[in-house]
Amino acid sequence: AELLLAHALGIERNALLLDLTRPAPDSFWPLVERRARQEPVAYITGTRGFWTLDLMVGPGALVPRVDSETLVDAALRHFRGRAPATLLDLGTGPGTLLLALLDEWRETRGLGVDRSPQALRYAVANAAACGVADRARFVCGDWAGALTGPFDCIVANPPYIGTAEPLSPEVRDYEPGSALFAGPDGLDDYRLLAPELRRLLAPGGAAVVEIGHEQAASVTVLLEAEGFAVTLHRDLGGRPRALLAH
Repeated sequence: AELLLAHALGIERNALLLDLTRPAPDSFWPLVERRARQEPVAYITGTRGFWTLDLMVGPGALVPRVDSETLVDAALRHFRGRAPATLLDLGTGPGTLLLALLDEWRETRGLGVDRSPQALRYAVANAAACGVADRARFVCGDWAGALTGPFDCIVANPPYIGTAEPLSPEVRDYEPGSALFAGPDGLDDYRLLAPELRRLLAPGGAAVVEIGHEQAASVTVLLEAEGFAVTLHRDLGGRPRALLAH
C-alpha cells in the first residue's frame, strides 16, 4: 500500500513515511484494485529496484528478483580486480543482469539476447536510462543460436520451473510463461544451454547461471559433462541459487 500510494503521489516511499498526513489521491484506488487482483506491484508502478539500479518493467518482461542478485555477486567475486572485456546475458529480459554488471564494470561491453520483443524494448530503454547504451547491445534470438563469441563472461537466468509446479496467481497469471517454464522437470533449457556455454566461453572465462533451489545437483551434472568446474553460490536465504562454471 505504501509503494502504491507513493507512486500515486509521485514521491519516493521514504518521503511518504516522513509525512503520513498526505491524503490519498483518486488515482490511488485503481492501483489498489489492480493489486487486489494480484497484479505484480512492479507492473503497476512500472519499475523494480535491482542491485544498484531502478529498472523499468512491465507485461512481457520477467520481474527482476532479489535472488538473481546472487549471480551479480558471484560474477563480481570471480572477476575481482580484472573486469571482463565482453559480457553476454542470455535471456536478458529487461536487461536485468547485463545492466547491473555493466554498471559495475565500466570498461566492459555487453550483449543481451532475448526472444521476447516486449522484454527487449524495456532492456533498450533501461540501458539508456542507466547511461550504458553505448556499451550495451540487444538482439532478439533463441538463446545462443546465432552467436559466435567468444565472451569472457556469460550470465543467464533461464526458465527453470516444471510445467506442473504450482505458482502464485501473481506470477502465473501475469508474468510471461516462456520466461518461467522449462518442461516437466524444469531442466529443458539447461540442456540446451550447457553445450552453448562451452562453445561461446573464452579461455579463462566464466559463466554464471541461476537455478531453482532444488536443481543444483542436476544442473551441475550437465555443466560438468561439458568439462566445466562448477562452484555453487547461495542466495541471502542460504538456498542454492547460482552455479559458476569455468
